[in-house]
Amino acid sequence: MQRTLTVSDSVTIAVDPLTAYDAVSDVRQMGRWSPENTGGQTRGEGPVTVGSSFVGRNRRGSARWSTECTVTAADPGEHFAFRVHRIGGRRPVLPAAIATWEYRFERVEAGTLVTETWTDDRRWPDALARVFDRAVTGGRTFAEYQPHNIRRTLDRLAAELERG
Repeated sequence: MQRTLTVSDSVTIAVDPLTAYDAVSDVRQMGRWSPENTGGQTRGEGPVTVGSSFVGRNRRGSARWSTECTVTAADPGEHFAFRVHRIGGRRPVLPAAIATWEYRFERVEAGTLVTETWTDDRRWPDALARVFDRAVTGGRTFAEYQPHNIRRTLDRLAAELERG
């Protein structure tokens, strides 16, 4: 059976699209919402743009790792995405196609529909990916594991932005 390579979810947040975009595209703040990412470290000041790289810090249980990411879309109020392409412990040193994270922002009557999408960029055999995924997630594939993370991230983002 071929593995699922993309999962996504959406939430409507009672803010304008630019406010939602500004929060998500400030990768240093992602740790406030994500259950795994503890924040990103950018190079330089100001907003990230297409081609900008940043290091993401992550944790799952007692495991800690870092990733290098490159911004692939940065359209304020509309679309933000980045590709995770290097991984390591304290420093991301191993080049590897890992995943792409994407956020779409759509103005709706109640505010902004924010859609978060995870795409598995690993080009591993499905059987190998299933074994690896289950070992690092406590028994699930990433396609089964990521919807919970996405939901928690979106719910936390909505709660914070709506509080102002």
